[in-house]
Amino acid sequence: MTTAARLTVPFLDIASENRSIWEELQQAIDQVATQAAFILGPAVERFEGSFAAYLGAKHCVGLNNGTSALHLALQACDIGPGDEVITTPHSWISTTWAISYVGATPVFVDIDPVTYTLDPAQVERAITPRTRAILPVHLYGQAADLGPLVEISERHNLLLIEDAAQAHGAFYAGKRVGKLGRIGCFSFYPGKNLGAFGEAGAIVTDDEHLAKRIRRLRDHAQDGRHRHVEIGHNARMEGIQGAVLDVKLRHLDGWNAARARHARRYRELLAGLPHLQLPRSPRPEGHVWHLFVVLVSGVERGWLQNQLAAHGIATAVHYPTPIPYQPAYAHLGHTLGDFPVAEDVMGRCLSLPMFAGLGDEQVEFVAETMKSLLTANAQTGAQTGARP
Repeated sequence: MTTAARLTVPFLDIASENRSIWEELQQAIDQVATQAAFILGPAVERFEGSFAAYLGAKHCVGLNNGTSALHLALQACDIGPGDEVITTPHSWISTTWAISYVGATPVFVDIDPVTYTLDPAQVERAITPRTRAILPVHLYGQAADLGPLVEISERHNLLLIEDAAQAHGAFYAGKRVGKLGRIGCFSFYPGKNLGAFGEAGAIVTDDEHLAKRIRRLRDHAQDGRHRHVEIGHNARMEGIQGAVLDVKLRHLDGWNAARARHARRYRELLAGLPHLQLPRSPRPEGHVWHLFVVLVSGVERGWLQNQLAAHGIATAVHYPTPIPYQPAYAHLGHTLGDFPVAEDVMGRCLSLPMFAGLGDEQVEFVAETMKSLLTANAQTGAQTGARP
C-alpha cells in the first residue's frame, strides 16, 4: 500500500459541498430570516420557478419531502382502494409507502439486470383490469427505460408517475427525467445530488389541474382561508429549504459533471478486477451518478465492507432487502425467488464513495485498496462464506 494509505474517504461529504458555496447560501438564508417567510413564501416560489424551468416543466410544487411528493401525486390522480400500481421491488421503501397511503395495492415486477430499474417487459405482463399507474424509479442516478414505459402506459391508458428522487438532472432521450410522465416526483434529502438543509421534496408536471390540486393538498386542502375542500395534508416546503435549493440548483450541472468524472475514473481503475461487476449504462450520457454501485461475488459483502472501513473507506448498501420481503408487506404473500434479478442485485450491491467534492487521490485510494483486497483474496481463496 502506498503513502495514500493515510487517506480517509467518507461515503458522502455534505459539509464540504455547503462550504464551497457558503456565502451564497448565507445570503439566501438571511433573506428568509429577515422576511420571516418560513413556510412557503417568496424563496419557495423562486425555487419552484427555477426548478420547473430547469426541467422544462410548466409547473413545480414544493413539498416537505419526497415521500409526500409521491403520496400527493397518487392522491391527485385519484388512485385509491381497488387500484393497482406497478412498481419496482428495488428502491427505498417510500416508493411503495405512497401506494399504500392512498389505499392502492403495489404490484411488484422484477428489474432489468443492466440498469437495475423496472423491466418494461415484465410490466406489460403484470397489467390487469385494476391497474391504474406505472411507478418506475430512476435508480442510482440512471433513468429507467422510459421509452417502452411511455408506450405501454399510453396503449393501456395508464398513468406514468416518475420517482426521480435519485436522478436530479438525469436525461432520457434528450429530456430531463421527471418530465416524461404525467408527474415527476423528487426528494431533496440532504444526501441527494440536489440536497436541502433538511427534508424537502417537489413534484413537476405540465398538467395545470394536477399542479393546482397538489398545491391545495399540501396546505390542508384549503381553497381559500379556512375552507377545506377535501382531506388534505401539512406538506408545505419551508422557506429556508426553498432558498437553499434555489442556490444549489445553480451548481447542480457542475456537481453532476464532477460525479461523472469520478465514475469514469472508478471504471478505469477497477476494470477487470476479480469478484467485481461494475455499473453499466445503456445511456451513459444521461446518468448523474447519485451512487456508484458495484456488485461483489466470490467474497462476502460484509467482509469487504469491514476491510474497506479498516482502511478508512466508508461504503453503504442500497438496498439489502427487496421491498416485497419487508415485514410490512408480508400480507402480499411474496416468497424468495419471485424477483430473482432484484434478489441477486440486492444481495451483492455495494455503494462506493461518491460525491462531487471527491478528490482524485481519494478515488485512486479507494480503487487501490479494492484491488489489493480482492486480488489477494482471489489468489489465496481464503475468504469463506462467499456468494458464487
